Amino acid sequence: MEYSHRYPAYPTQEVAAELEHHIDIHRQAYNYTLYEYENVDADDIGSAYKHHYRLPGWKDEFPVFSEVNSKALQRTVTRFYQNLDGLSEQKQNGRKVGKLKWKSPREFQSMTYSQSGFELKNTSGRHATLWLSKIGDIPIRYHREIPDEADIKEVTVKKETTGEWFVSFGLETDDADLPDKPALNELDSNNSVGIDLGILNYIHTSDGKTVDWLDLEDEYERLRREQRKLSRKQKGSNNYEKQRRNVAKVKRHIRRKVLDYQHKITTWLVREYDAVFVEDLNVKVMLEDSHNARNKQDAAWRQFITLLEYKAELYGTHVVQVEAAGTTKECASCGGETENPIWVREHSCPSCGFECDRDANAAMNVLQRGFSELGLGWPEDTPVETALPTDTTQVSAKRVVETGSLGA
Repeated sequence: MEYSHRYPAYPTQEVAAELEHHIDIHRQAYNYTLYEYENVDADDIGSAYKHHYRLPGWKDEFPVFSEVNSKALQRTVTRFYQNLDGLSEQKQNGRKVGKLKWKSPREFQSMTYSQSGFELKNTSGRHATLWLSKIGDIPIRYHREIPDEADIKEVTVKKETTGEWFVSFGLETDDADLPDKPALNELDSNNSVGIDLGILNYIHTSDGKTVDWLDLEDEYERLRREQRKLSRKQKGSNNYEKQRRNVAKVKRHIRRKVLDYQHKITTWLVREYDAVFVEDLNVKVMLEDSHNARNKQDAAWRQFITLLEYKAELYGTHVVQVEAAGTTKECASCGGETENPIWVREHSCPSCGFECDRDANAAMNVLQRGFSELGLGWPEDTPVETALPTDTTQVSAKRVVETGSLGA
């Protein structure tokens, strides 16, 4: 299993200047990779592996490329081809995509050391030191230990738009060290849950629990104030740059608050249940079609699902994405479809008379589809009316925080 840990870094002014110099060289290498991809005979390139063989020639022609670590330089070339593969995947999914463009200094603010050229030292306390080849030592705040069973495969150093530095360690753990997931034949509606990613609530579970939306109104009001101040500054001036960083810090605070909330909810879910079923949402279409796009961006559903799948591996829980289309319209009791506008929050089936909260009905449909996806079928001795609570339980934010905290 592959995952990452991220730490704040505090390089000295001299080391920070060296980091910026190295990152700019990597930016030039990325742009030169793009140039050769578009202008060199395809027999000589076409893959990161082939392109790596051209790097010694680069160093002879442009000595500046000799100033950076050779493995890191290879990783930058690989980064270009990973971006290229990302575009191809989006195109295969039917999206309109352009082509990769040259990176400006503002757009390229990180570099990655892969396999070698780095060492993590002095990890006994809350602070540690990262040594990078051709750069030197960088102090980091070591707020959580890297597991003993994890191998460090790569290290990424990034300068945020706020001017702060961070270090991310790409880790790999043998699957044998992870907890086993419960056997499929042991799953039932009591230890499994379907989740509807809601409108009135952040999530609504098939067993009648809801978690409120994260309140970000104060943060967005502050962001609007800081953006108005930025609009009054002269672009390119020192005051403009200072205010730009203030805006970036507010945006970063919002992103961190959302991510922290998602971490706690997902940890609570994988600890509470043996199997979690969630809708496979087309987030891009949701944002284009919805009049509530900002809230859905705050929700960051794709990030939520990614975290859920990642936590499931760590805690030994099944997570399955199911087809989202029709979960709201379909009756969880009889399967009949009922068309209701989005503002109608109660499900009332004209065929069988089953009534419940609209999101609860959708969550139960997600649960049933999850069982079907695993080839289990729906237990005949568990009627929907019994499995689906008529009353909704509001899970307090305090409970989510306590259960979902990583240190709990």
